[in-house]
Amino acid sequence: MRSFSIILLTLFFNSEIMSQENEITMVCDPVTGLCELPDFESEATKQDWNDDEEIFYIGDPMCSWCWGISPQVNALKRFANQQHINMELIMGGLRPGGGQEWDAKFKSFLKHHWQEVNKRSGQPFNMDLLDKEVFHYDTEPACRAVITVRTVSPEKTLPFYELVQYYFYAESKDPKQLDFYKPICEKLDIDFTAFSEKFTSQTMKDATRADFIKTRELGVNGFPSIVYRKKDKFYTIARGYTEFDDIKKTILKLRNN
Repeated sequence: MRSFSIILLTLFFNSEIMSQENEITMVCDPVTGLCELPDFESEATKQDWNDDEEIFYIGDPMCSWCWGISPQVNALKRFANQQHINMELIMGGLRPGGGQEWDAKFKSFLKHHWQEVNKRSGQPFNMDLLDKEVFHYDTEPACRAVITVRTVSPEKTLPFYELVQYYFYAESKDPKQLDFYKPICEKLDIDFTAFSEKFTSQTMKDATRADFIKTRELGVNGFPSIVYRKKDKFYTIARGYTEFDDIKKTILKLRNN
């Protein structure tokens, strides 16, 4: 087991990381395909790792560029399995607690942004959500749902994550509602009762917060991001929308060095 220092990155609102009182404005770039978090403050901490190499995919189910890159991540997971590299899906917490007013300006931003993601990635978007008079864009429950499945059926984590994205972006369903997850659990043969009990527990809320903190430990401040670790060195191999072939080439080059 190796032990070494990394940087713990803490958002300025860390003490209230899931509070709805703190507005978190999304900054999404159609050129880089990246949705960024606010500025960070940092302090040192230590982390232990067991394997010599690992891939971290950091995203959020309600991050539109994460939906755009979904087919590339799926290909990356298959590649990781073939190469016997552990790949961990980490929930970044793009907008835990929400806070941004659901007004014409925000809806216009989302519509334009979703059209950009669709144009570049080909992923489907349903704009019906933008017709709602009220919607709270809180990404914590969707992140918590993924972490819940990672606990009860770890092998189904990525398919579950992708279906949450699909039902939100292509079907305009609300991930903050417990019933949103019922058809997804049924599709993946996950016990919905067991899922529901864990999803609403304090344990899963704490686990979700832990993922948000781990994101910052990895130095990630935007989604989607892919980080490759080789022994005690970290390499950000994708920051924003990136094609799988480019990700694969970078990993193979780093592995062979």
